[in-house]
Amino acid sequence: MKKALIIGAAGFVGNYLIDHIQKDCVWSIVVTKMPQEMIKRDSVEVCDLNILDREAVSSLLNEKRPDYIFHLAAQSSVALSWKNPGLTVDVNVKGSLNVLDGVRELDYSPRILLIGSGEEYGHVRCDEIPIKENNVLRPGNIYAATKACQNMIGQIYAQAYGMDVMMVRAFNHVGPNQTSAFVVSDFCRQAAEIEKGLREPVISVGNLSAERDFSDVRDVVRAYTALMEHGVSGESYNVGSGHAVAIKDILDMILHYANADITINVDPARLRPVDVPVIEADVSKLKGCTGWRQEISLERTIEETLEYWRKELA
Repeated sequence: MKKALIIGAAGFVGNYLIDHIQKDCVWSIVVTKMPQEMIKRDSVEVCDLNILDREAVSSLLNEKRPDYIFHLAAQSSVALSWKNPGLTVDVNVKGSLNVLDGVRELDYSPRILLIGSGEEYGHVRCDEIPIKENNVLRPGNIYAATKACQNMIGQIYAQAYGMDVMMVRAFNHVGPNQTSAFVVSDFCRQAAEIEKGLREPVISVGNLSAERDFSDVRDVVRAYTALMEHGVSGESYNVGSGHAVAIKDILDMILHYANADITINVDPARLRPVDVPVIEADVSKLKGCTGWRQEISLERTIEETLEYWRKELA
C-alpha cells in the first residue's frame, strides 16, 4: 500500500483531501498539523510538525517514509502577507525548502506536489486569457511572490537533483466548511444570518464585476491525487474550472437559493482596484495529462455552502 503524507492538513483543503484519499485511493495516510491545531480522523496518523524546524521535518520524513507528499502548509492570506511579509516568506519559501531538502537527503525518491496559486500570475493582460502555465508571472502581492518563488525552486530541484517534484497553481476553490474570509462563503454566511434574523436583510458586497475562476474544493483535491499518479516531474499545472464567472452571477445564485428577500449594499470598504477584470485558467494541460474533469457544478457548490452555514448557525 502506498503511503501519502499531507503536510499542513488541518485546513480547509486538507480535510477534503483526506476524505478523497480515504474514499477513492488505496493509500495509507499520515498528516501533519501545528500543535495548536486539531485533527480527529479515523485511520489517519496525525503528527505535529512545524515546517520551519528543519531537523523535525527530516526526522518525520525518515520515520514515515511516504511515497507521496502533498505540501499544503502555507501562510495563505494575502492580507496577512502585507502585514507580515517576513512570516509569509519564512513559511512559504523557507518551509518549502526544508521539505525539499529533507526529501533530497532520503535514500529514495518520493513524489512531491507543491501547492501554489493562480495568484502567481498576477497582472494578467486581456490577450493572455485563458492563462496557460507558461504565461509570464507578474505577482502583485507578497503571498503571490512567495508562491511563485516556491514554484521556481521546485522546478530547480527537479532539474538539478533529479527529484520527483510537481507544482500546481490552484485557482479559486470553494465549498462547505470554508471560512467567510472568502467571497462565496462570505456571501453564503450573510444570507444564512439574514434567514435566521441575525442581521438586517442586506448583503454587503464589494466589486461585483470581476470575473474569476471558481472550482469546488472536492474537484480540486481529485486533481491533486490525479497529478500525483500521472503528473510529470518538473512540470507546473493549473487547477481550475477553465471558466470565469462574474462575482455578480455568484451572488445572484445565492439570492436564488436563499429563503429571504435580500437587498444588496455596495460597501466602499470592500472595494478594491480591479487590475484584472477576468481571470480564467487554461486547464488543458491538467486534463491531457490526467484525464481529470470537473464534476461538481458551481450551483451545487453554492447550494451546499449555504446549507453548511445554515447548520453552523442553527
